Amino acid sequence: MANTIEIILNNLKITDQNPGYSTGSLWQTALSPVTIDSFSPVNGLRIASLNTASSADYHHVINTAKTAFKHWKTVPAPKRGDIVRELGDALRQKKTDLGTLVSYEMGKSLQEGLGEVQEMIDICDFAVGLSRQLYGLTMHSERPNHRMYEQWHPLGIVGIISAFNFPVAVWSWNTALALVCGNVCVWKPSSKTPLCAIACQHILAEVLKKNDMPEGISNLVIGNAVGDLMNNDKNLPLISFTGSTRVGKIVSAAVASRFGRSILELGGNNAIIISKNADLDMSLIGAVFGAVGTAGQRCTSTRRLIIHKDIYEQFKAKLVKAYGQLKIGDPLDQQNHVGPLIDQDVVKLYTQAIQKAKDQGANFVVEGAKLNGDQYSSGCYVQPCIAEVENSFEIVQEETFAPILYLIKYSTLEQAIELQNDVPQGLSSAIMTLNLREAEQFLSASGSDCGIANVNIGTSGAEIGGAFGGEKETGGGRESGSDAWKGYMRRQTNTINYSNTLPLAQGIKFDL
Repeated sequence: MANTIEIILNNLKITDQNPGYSTGSLWQTALSPVTIDSFSPVNGLRIASLNTASSADYHHVINTAKTAFKHWKTVPAPKRGDIVRELGDALRQKKTDLGTLVSYEMGKSLQEGLGEVQEMIDICDFAVGLSRQLYGLTMHSERPNHRMYEQWHPLGIVGIISAFNFPVAVWSWNTALALVCGNVCVWKPSSKTPLCAIACQHILAEVLKKNDMPEGISNLVIGNAVGDLMNNDKNLPLISFTGSTRVGKIVSAAVASRFGRSILELGGNNAIIISKNADLDMSLIGAVFGAVGTAGQRCTSTRRLIIHKDIYEQFKAKLVKAYGQLKIGDPLDQQNHVGPLIDQDVVKLYTQAIQKAKDQGANFVVEGAKLNGDQYSSGCYVQPCIAEVENSFEIVQEETFAPILYLIKYSTLEQAIELQNDVPQGLSSAIMTLNLREAEQFLSASGSDCGIANVNIGTSGAEIGGAFGGEKETGGGRESGSDAWKGYMRRQTNTINYSNTLPLAQGIKFDL
């Protein structure tokens, strides 16, 4: 394993003691003496040490980005799209290496790591087409011989603050769209998965350098203190933040105080409604993968199953049997279903949540525990568990980033929808049913209050063609597909007078 990872790091141009920031094609020497270590939750071994960016480093990056923006915004959008296309091609060539690094540094299964890189490739493909479709509108003026229209312009420097659970995909959602829209980017990745970020920065930097683009179009800054600098920096008109609701509130307040914009992708407390009219075998796959995929560390992970009372015991038995067949271990071994949590701090949160659930009256039908043994030497492996609860339990109202699944019983669809909506978060939701009326009611204005609502598909995962995000304490942000590109641009209304007079709007007379 060690030799394989060493080869992959070399292929991705990652060496020990990488600097804490990069302005693009040329890596600089960070001024800060503070270092962080990247440890793999797979085996607990240190992968590399990295310098963090100092305040001086950060301001150098911003100044370089400001200069780069002056050039990048003048590059025609289709040409910008062509460069993003080349990024997608480069990712295709590096897919195996980068996907393996994602799996090893973050702890998700190899298939999920490869799938995350594929998502990066897909958003690049989407952005290429978008680069020729940044449409405005032409409107009829109320004044004769006037033409009125609106157009979209780039914002400037887009700040991206991403989380550990999707260490590369979320960056690509933002970067691919921001770049074709004419912006430049500054990225602060999670300090838990910095090597994945360095690999991405190298890949994009090579593409930009090949196209004779200036440094500063894509920028990387590593270090926990950098986030506050970004949130309070008026040079960044947009901050895209992915993380917890608690931190999201801080980011939102800081950015709003300087009249900046924010795209917030925060907590999820996602539920699947299992109707008595559901295909139970199909529902089982959606529920189990949604709950244990990425060891429950997705914002779209299934936290709650709301099951009709007539099939409750039957479906519970299916779940218990399926959980008994889960294989937990090294995520690079494709025989395993569940890998580790990101670190031992999250393991503590997992065990604390289990205890809180028991204290509040939960009945565990599959017990949870930290796993011990040689194959779990990192101390980050846990047993996915299932508990029968009431939706009103305080712990059920919270998002625990771990494989804990709560079972709740319902009688009517109206009650099920009310239970699903009765949490502070509003990201992803699903109903399993073969009944058309139930499906349509779930998707109606009286149904799910989430940003994502699925029928006969689980809550976990999303395609890049649709806008991704949620409501309530999920933050209201939208990234990726549909018209999410508008969040990275500013709208401008233009009126052209081609007459030989100056008529005023609303018929106002102003004679001199």
